[in-house]
Amino acid sequence: MTKQQQRWTADQIPDQTGRVSVITGANSGLGLATARALARKGGRVILAVRDEDRGRRTVAEITAEQPHAQLETRRLDLADLDSVHAFADRVRSDHRRLDVLVNNAGVMAPPRTLSAQGHELQFACNHLGHFALTGLLLDLLGAGREPRVVTVSSLNHRQGRLRFDDLTGERGYSPMAFYNQSKFANAVFGRELHRRLAEAGSPVRSVLAHPGYTSTNLQTSAPVGLVRVLYGRVLAPLAQSPDRGALPQLYAATATDVASGDFIGPDGRGELRGAPKRVRLSDAAADAGTGRRLWEVSERLTDVRFAFSAPV
Repeated sequence: MTKQQQRWTADQIPDQTGRVSVITGANSGLGLATARALARKGGRVILAVRDEDRGRRTVAEITAEQPHAQLETRRLDLADLDSVHAFADRVRSDHRRLDVLVNNAGVMAPPRTLSAQGHELQFACNHLGHFALTGLLLDLLGAGREPRVVTVSSLNHRQGRLRFDDLTGERGYSPMAFYNQSKFANAVFGRELHRRLAEAGSPVRSVLAHPGYTSTNLQTSAPVGLVRVLYGRVLAPLAQSPDRGALPQLYAATATDVASGDFIGPDGRGELRGAPKRVRLSDAAADAGTGRRLWEVSERLTDVRFAFSAPV
């Protein structure tokens, strides 16, 4: 990127008129900032939220600032695969195409909890739900205009690894280690999706992004006391705002020079804050063998198969 591009701001988002975006976790933090920015540029935004009442309040908040904003709110609990299927069915019934899917929602460092289908909660919500959602909406994205899947990972992916022999944490569970695993899975998935889309000649781009260190309720509402105190209080003065933290995923979702397989993060020291730039994926996350193995496991655990197709 040039120096001018490194100073990229939300004001430089191209016109989104006629584009339809789905954003998971859109009622707070990075998701809210992303929804607000895309709506401001004329896009139709589907807010995928676990709490519909909060989603409706978010819509009211945005439309108070932007009376002409085109917003929809739909219930989605990513930790429950039945909810993922129901959400996808509703979107498919109302839309013939999608242009952007931002896999943004997440949970951080809860006590060991199992999802409705028996998966560890962070792996279920942060990875498996997004894997299934992407697969279920892929044909709508294939019909979109310059379509993209943006998967939000974290700096923590560089500390993560996949415990294929104990994905549920039954043999041993650490809240932060399993959070790091889920963010590593996001990174592996985004890169493997890119490989498969490219091999199929699909027009859909798979792009990864991370927000650096950003103050959101992911940290302040973390149920583990030490995590909440460290990230929500002690280090909070060092964090950037959600509007700033959302810039990498907004760049990934809209900038004209973004290529499938790119990883976008902040340009400041340690990638903790700053304007969007291309950053390095860890070697472990880029490993093709790990990508294939995670894909096969994810298909088995979600019972979702991707239908890749080239443009007609």
